[in-house]
Amino acid sequence: MITNILLTTLGGLGLFLFGMHIMSDGLQKLAGPKMRHILERLTTNRVVAVIAGTAITSVIQSSSATTVMTVGLVNAGLMTLRQAIGVVIGSNIGTTVTAQIIAFNLTDIALPTIGIGMFMKLLGRKERTKFSGEFIMGFGLIFFGLFVMKDAMTPLRSAPWISDLFIYFSTTPILGVVVGTIITMLFQSSSATIGLVIALASSGVVDFYGAAALVLGDNIGTTITAQLASIGTNVSAKRVAISHLMFNVIGVGIILLIFPLFVEFVDFVTPGQPDLALNGNLPYIARHIANFHTIFNVANCLVFLPMLGILAKISALIVPGEVRPRTFRLESLDPSIFETVPVALDEAKQEIDYMGNEVFNMLAVVENPIIDNVNTDKVLKRVEEMESLVDDLQKEINTYLTELSRQSVTESQSKEIFSMLYMVSNLERIGDHCESLAKLCKRRNEYSLIFSDAGKKELNEIFHHTLEYLKIIIQAIKDTPSDLIEQVRRYENRLNTMRREMRINHMDRLKDSVCSADAGLIYVDILTSFEKIGDHAYNIAESLSGIK
Repeated sequence: MITNILLTTLGGLGLFLFGMHIMSDGLQKLAGPKMRHILERLTTNRVVAVIAGTAITSVIQSSSATTVMTVGLVNAGLMTLRQAIGVVIGSNIGTTVTAQIIAFNLTDIALPTIGIGMFMKLLGRKERTKFSGEFIMGFGLIFFGLFVMKDAMTPLRSAPWISDLFIYFSTTPILGVVVGTIITMLFQSSSATIGLVIALASSGVVDFYGAAALVLGDNIGTTITAQLASIGTNVSAKRVAISHLMFNVIGVGIILLIFPLFVEFVDFVTPGQPDLALNGNLPYIARHIANFHTIFNVANCLVFLPMLGILAKISALIVPGEVRPRTFRLESLDPSIFETVPVALDEAKQEIDYMGNEVFNMLAVVENPIIDNVNTDKVLKRVEEMESLVDDLQKEINTYLTELSRQSVTESQSKEIFSMLYMVSNLERIGDHCESLAKLCKRRNEYSLIFSDAGKKELNEIFHHTLEYLKIIIQAIKDTPSDLIEQVRRYENRLNTMRREMRINHMDRLKDSVCSADAGLIYVDILTSFEKIGDHAYNIAESLSGIK
């Protein structure tokens, strides 16, 4: 009997988690790409940061994805640690939406909902219809899984040793907290724990007091998962994770001190009696558990909201060290967010933006060697260091995007991935040509080759034109204007024209012996490098505009 109960419960839990995944995936495809921009723009103060964290986690149903985005923004200097802590605290409230959803007794419509969602996904012509179908199908699977778990656990009410075990959770809530923590760590999902607790309570196996203790443990367990995920990450990630842990552990500790009073308060504000049985069911206990989960996290947030600065300072003491700019590895591309494809794509885009700025800086630093023939050795060394970083960025972004392409991605997401790969390749090639420019300048200096005044003037003109051209491309990676192709086509045509005219002018100067043949070879190679940079920049513009 126990074996049958266990296997059926696991099957129900599997359906429940699969439904959560499908529903979350559908929501992310509908709204996910805008999530990071919301975080960037709506975290101006601690209250707004908490609201943003709550709203985003409610939509994507993944506090880990919210945390990864938040850490990425901290690394980029777009969000302070204090604001990041506010977002993470808000994500705690956002995760309670899951409990509120499953507290509705909708098992009667579970199977029809699954069928409707499946037909929408299979027969829908528009992507939005398919994504909506995924959401509806996942919604139905959640309640069907919950029904299977509840039905499987009902016989446990007659087992005395089971009743005695769960009675301890009511009389000794700290034991329930420990068990809830362990369960959440094992499943690596707070939603799984909440679903299991509601199924146990709805079957009459555990009472409201015992379920409340398990829910408190769930809140600690989910932060420990984040702690494990932060191992090997940077200082900012560790501080955000430790703040999350402190926030929940201290909050649970406070509630344990007033546990009976807090449970009675939740019972008071929630309609119905949690232990009232009607036709063998307990219709009110699920809502009591959901409300306990929500009220605890909201109360915890209100207590700690004025103390975000203190949490940030304590986390800095626990995790000492400076937040330094990246010098080698990527830091925000985390495979743990592959399941949140829109978020993963947005994170990759941020790293491409970072790579683009490094390439732009490579071109900018060669100005003095090209125009004035100074600092050639120093600049070449700097450019070679930057080129090494750009090469590493290309390898890691390519690896990340290739792995992401093997996940469950839509047709449009697949196109976006390959477009990003194309952009990364072109950025790396621009970096190569910047390095070539630095090497040409060094060779020119070593052989004491002198350009004519007219040649210097032309190099100054084509250099600043190419730099401005590349600047437009790099800015477009983050925010692509609708007329990008029209803008860059003018730059590209002008660059090609300049190169042709300058080559003709150079030939005239050679005929008049204004410059030497050796200097002329380097001059022509520099013009060619600028033209190649423009070609690759135009390729990137085509990718950003959806042409390639």
